[in-house]
Amino acid sequence: MAAHPRVEQLRFARSEFVRALYGVSDEEARRRFLPMNSISWIVGHLANQEYRYWLLRAQGQDPLPHARELAAYGKPATTPPLDLAWDTWRQVRDLVDPYLDLLTNETLETRYLIDGQPHDETVGTMIQRVTYHYWFHTGESQAIRQLLGHANLPEFVGDFTDEAAYRPETAHHS
Repeated sequence: MAAHPRVEQLRFARSEFVRALYGVSDEEARRRFLPMNSISWIVGHLANQEYRYWLLRAQGQDPLPHARELAAYGKPATTPPLDLAWDTWRQVRDLVDPYLDLLTNETLETRYLIDGQPHDETVGTMIQRVTYHYWFHTGESQAIRQLLGHANLPEFVGDFTDEAAYRPETAHHS
């Protein structure tokens, strides 16, 4: 069975994020145009969010501790090496995807327990938050690339027909 449509949308947002950053060098990715963060921080930051949500909170696992600190929200800004940021992002993606593949309409309506208390957002809302977070930072990264003088940047989202077409969620009841 295919992944839940909300998970497919998250994966499409991820793929567009990757596409939007194609060709960025380490030096460019580490440059900051204040008050924005660096592109390498953005990559690490999105890895951090998925790690917190889908490994720490959802499964109580912490197999990649540096993912928590590489570009954490609320911490001082960093400019990590781009290779480290992408390697961390890919490792996190590969670790969380098996969990995301199991999500159903029923599980999207549940809430994780954090410190013994139900989280204020459902799993479904968290999926949407991560998806929209990717779009936010994809746009920010394109602004940074324009400031870097990059030309011929993506002008619109990619292939909806194959990767992000509407699919009813009714098939994902458990």
